[in-house]
Amino acid sequence: MHRPRNDMIAETRAKLIGAARRAFGTLGYANASMDDFTAEVGLTRGALYHHFGDKKGLLQAVIQEIDAEMTARLNKVSRSAPTRWHGFVEECLAYIHMALEPEIQRIMFRDGPAVLGDISQWPSTSGCVASITRSIDQLKADGLMTGIDSEAAARLINGASSHAALWIANSDDPQRTSKKAAEGFRTLLEGLRTAKA
Repeated sequence: MHRPRNDMIAETRAKLIGAARRAFGTLGYANASMDDFTAEVGLTRGALYHHFGDKKGLLQAVIQEIDAEMTARLNKVSRSAPTRWHGFVEECLAYIHMALEPEIQRIMFRDGPAVLGDISQWPSTSGCVASITRSIDQLKADGLMTGIDSEAAARLINGASSHAALWIANSDDPQRTSKKAAEGFRTLLEGLRTAKA
């Protein structure tokens, strides 16, 4: 039976992303050989170029996949918290703590910025800021957060959490840095909380 072209394209892309993710996560972007990870899944370098343009394009696709997984995990953290305020704080802190996970640390917070540039300029950042803005709007509507401009607060929180994750990922002692970053970040967020929260 002949498989639909779209299924074949999706399968090829998934194979390349999976192989690249394993290589980038273990060897790092610079040391990952395109020939090795294409051969691993029975594909050619030509398939990589066709679907992603180049190795950098493939890294972007890997980062999009990891980012989507991180977002799903963060949403679960906020949904399982006892209150909306706690959910907001725990979601922010969970993002920072993810910088301790080897794959995320290497791909998202070391190689990603080195290859793709400033993390605040990545396409996913605008969606992240929009999501934080919506959360802040809701917290303000519930009387749980002070009357700060929602977009300004979202951009500052997003920038602080991204910077904290980068600090952890590039630290000589990530565990110690993570503890310091989380404590500092929690203190910053508490300054935005109303007594009602």
